[in-house]
Amino acid sequence: MIVVDLFLEFALLALVAFGGATALLPEMHRVVVENHHWLDDTTFTHLYAIAQAAPGPNVLVVTLIGWEIAGLAGALAATLAMCLPMSVLIYLLIDRWEGFAGKRWQKAVSLGVTPLAVGLVFSGATLIAQAAAFGWAAWGLVLASVVANLRTKLHPLWFIGVGALLGLSGLV
Repeated sequence: MIVVDLFLEFALLALVAFGGATALLPEMHRVVVENHHWLDDTTFTHLYAIAQAAPGPNVLVVTLIGWEIAGLAGALAATLAMCLPMSVLIYLLIDRWEGFAGKRWQKAVSLGVTPLAVGLVFSGATLIAQAAAFGWAAWGLVLASVVANLRTKLHPLWFIGVGALLGLSGLV
């Protein structure tokens, strides 16, 4: 049954969701598009874009994927699978984790998760950029936005606005 398969696949993904649902985009894409052929590249990318445009948490993309695949039951299964396993695990382990505060191995794990999350988020961004068929102008805009964001104290919405205007004008 597709709803059960959807739940099991996203439950497994949830166990490695360092950096949130966005960090899992390449793996979600592999599971949903390449392995099961539940969606095509275009639909997957559109669902991600809708999820990012809508207010709310990044995990909304999982709900939309589930909805597209199996309707309301799919949306509920995918969302529960993404949220429930780690919530239960964290609930059961948080007291033990706090008990190891200051231990060398706990610091190492905490420090190691950060670059892992950054790498996963970067790979997700790369996947979406490839699906959007970025040209040189778009990559230039990305680079300019990163540099400007690192060197100024402008709010990120200004960069989004500039990108939107360049997109509307057809320059990107």
